[in-house]
Amino acid sequence: MESGTQSVIHLVVTIALAAVFLLMGVNHFVPSSVRTMAAMIPPALRRPGILNPRNLVYLTGLCEVAGGIGLLVPALRLPAAVALVVFLVAVFPANAYAAGQRERFGALAIPLVPRAIGQVVLIALVLFAGLG
Repeated sequence: MESGTQSVIHLVVTIALAAVFLLMGVNHFVPSSVRTMAAMIPPALRRPGILNPRNLVYLTGLCEVAGGIGLLVPALRLPAAVALVVFLVAVFPANAYAAGQRERFGALAIPLVPRAIGQVVLIALVLFAGLG
């Protein structure tokens, strides 16, 4: 593949990922989404006080917004990608918990195997964006 073509693919993937993380991050501040996402946090990870589920939703939203912005800034792209990979691993337990609660979360309860595959693909794309 030619260098120019590869550069265009990298740019498109990077911008698309940044948009996804920015939009999903902003969604963490929409009241109905906050309630749903807070409910997706597994009971074993729920804590009172500052690390309560609602605050964790806000924190993860900030992480996604910061990561999305970071992907767009060449000097921050690699650290942002690394942080987003850590983020994607950290939030997987909530996704796995939701996968087992289809009656409660409906379409958000993506079955575990497709969700895990999607998470691995997303991690690979983030690393591609960060290392490219």
